[in-house]
Amino acid sequence: MCLEGPRNVPERLLLALLWPAGWLYGMIGLIRARLYAKGLLATYRAPVPVIAVGNLAAGGTGKTPVVDYLVRRLLGQGLRVAVISRGYGGRGIKDAVVVSRGSGPLVDPALCGDEPFLLARRNPEALVVVAPKRSLGARLAVEKLGAQILVLDDAFQHLAIARDLNIVLLDAAKPLGNGLPLPAGLLREFPSALSRGDLFILTRWQDGCPPPPRLPGAVLRSRHVLGSEALDLDGNREPLENLHGKKVVAFAGIAHPEGFFGDLRRRGLDLIQTLPLADHAVYDDIALQRLREVAGNADVFVTTEKDAVKLKAAQLVLPCRQVPLTLEVFETAALDESLAQLTARIH
Repeated sequence: MCLEGPRNVPERLLLALLWPAGWLYGMIGLIRARLYAKGLLATYRAPVPVIAVGNLAAGGTGKTPVVDYLVRRLLGQGLRVAVISRGYGGRGIKDAVVVSRGSGPLVDPALCGDEPFLLARRNPEALVVVAPKRSLGARLAVEKLGAQILVLDDAFQHLAIARDLNIVLLDAAKPLGNGLPLPAGLLREFPSALSRGDLFILTRWQDGCPPPPRLPGAVLRSRHVLGSEALDLDGNREPLENLHGKKVVAFAGIAHPEGFFGDLRRRGLDLIQTLPLADHAVYDDIALQRLREVAGNADVFVTTEKDAVKLKAAQLVLPCRQVPLTLEVFETAALDESLAQLTARIH
């Protein structure tokens, strides 16, 4: 197994203090999963195929790009696809909200969350539903919106919905961290929970990544690829190379923003300042003031699509460009076969 251990005495002491809490957290997850497996906790079985995308570790492993990749593939087959999300970062949704009926976003990202909004914008033909109780969202998508196949976002631990294909994402650089559950490590469950997975995707893969741990299913590699175009906040496009020679302030409220900044530099942009923000950052007065402070003598702001959906040009002191990320997936044969088996059931 590829694990990260404590590197010095203070880290070892901290790990020793947190280990009991991590063990307890892991045991709670283990017991809960067994209760679902034995049928002692109720599970909703949708009348259509269900694909779940999730991860074992807390924090960002690139779920949204993978969901986007799957949705695009399924839409390309002419299917009525629904994404069901919890809507992290949204504003107080109690029941279910339809973000898209198959014609693009209907609600503000402040209500539904940035990722469901982005999925609806990038895939306007898709159905997108946000529901804290995702079984309610799944029922709505099938019974009211006519979904033929469901994609559950961030659902590896959401066992209240049965799934036909369980896709688990692991960060290629540190698949299991130190192998311990929160708060002693990064995991939401013990590593043994990976036995529930059908396919495993290593995200952010690059040359030099360690070999993955032994996994009970096919392993695919993927990486994020920076697009060749930049868009303003109204969606108008221009070649990314148009930003060469300009003084750029880059900001991002995503997991691992350093990767985004590094990609921009590798594409020839002159980043005179970078501003990493919390994942799912809220662009309130405080955040906007921070952007004003770092603007300095820059020519342009550059950010991610996920951040751009929450911003308006009038809020910013500089022009702003968003640069989309796409997903490149390798060794797709096992995924191709699994999707073919699922879609063959759709009439």
